Amino acid sequence: MAREKYNKRAQYEDGLKEEGNLLLRQGFSDPRLQFISFTRVELSPDYSWSKFYWDTFKVEKRGDAKVALEGIRGKFRSLLSKVLNLRYTPSVTFIYDAQFESTHNIEQILNSEKEKTSK
Repeated sequence: MAREKYNKRAQYEDGLKEEGNLLLRQGFSDPRLQFISFTRVELSPDYSWSKFYWDTFKVEKRGDAKVALEGIRGKFRSLLSKVLNLRYTPSVTFIYDAQFESTHNIEQILNSEKEKTSK
């Protein structure tokens, strides 16, 4: 039973992520949202709130992207509710996901250490 609940929630999170990415591309005309994508979504156990983790392809535009996301929060939730045909849509929080930057930094450190040891 617990496994079914986890799978259901994981499927719901994936659906939210996919539809959220589609909405960013098709539902809004703000150019600051063009280079944003949601990397993952987390739901609370009671499905009352959600965390949309996002990243941008242009790191220098991160601040503008964050402002744009905060500006569309209400409309985003409303459109998400309509697209997914939900009775209750969880509240939405946008969180910057720095996993790609962290991965890049770790790779640079490992490469520099590798060069040091090979000399």
